[in-house]
Amino acid sequence: MSGLTESPAVLPVLSRGKHRRPRKGACFMEFASFLAGERWSDHPDCTHPLLASMARQVNDVVADSYRPRLAELVPAVIGVNGDDPHLDAIIARRAAATALPVAAAWRQRVLSVALLSAERVLAELDGRPADSISDMSQRALAHAPDATKWARSFSVGAATTPRGFRRHAGPTAVRCSVEGIAQACAPDTDRMLHDLLARTIEDCRQWSQLRTPATPDAGRWEDACKLTGVSAGGVTVS
Repeated sequence: MSGLTESPAVLPVLSRGKHRRPRKGACFMEFASFLAGERWSDHPDCTHPLLASMARQVNDVVADSYRPRLAELVPAVIGVNGDDPHLDAIIARRAAATALPVAAAWRQRVLSVALLSAERVLAELDGRPADSISDMSQRALAHAPDATKWARSFSVGAATTPRGFRRHAGPTAVRCSVEGIAQACAPDTDRMLHDLLARTIEDCRQWSQLRTPATPDAGRWEDACKLTGVSAGGVTVS
């Protein structure tokens, strides 16, 4: 999975929400903005907007005690950006396929529609038949046959453009997926959310052909940790 090639000795103290300055705390994407050399922001230019949205949402719903572990993924989102509409559909597909098997039944319809929409967009972009579906999506849909049947019926004749998917369906898919996992009656949802983010980052890096290991400058990493406070051995130091 994407992330640091070696675990650092110290990790930053990440916290929920948006922060005006590092001393007030840092979320996942604010830490990324600092490492990337950008102005302090939870919406930095260094990361694809939908991937950054997923990172912010995962950051906000995992337990405080687990959140520092997300920091090892931060360097891998830097430089993952671009206007290629494939990325929006790839991110949404991974999110919906991960959440669908564990989400509550009432949420599975939305996730099934989102997953089928992502596959249609990718098929259109790749010039494949509209009903072609990846193995990953087929496995996820098999976990929710009733929702899948409803979604297929609902989607008959529906036209989803890459532009419309980017503006509406993609963000909805990511939001419902993160919420669905966080609220699922399943063990270790924090780990599931961590793995979702890691695998989505890897999907995006592979599509973007980013082969260079995600390794930040050691000095800048230490400086960032000093600004936010550090977590080492489970102990938070301000």
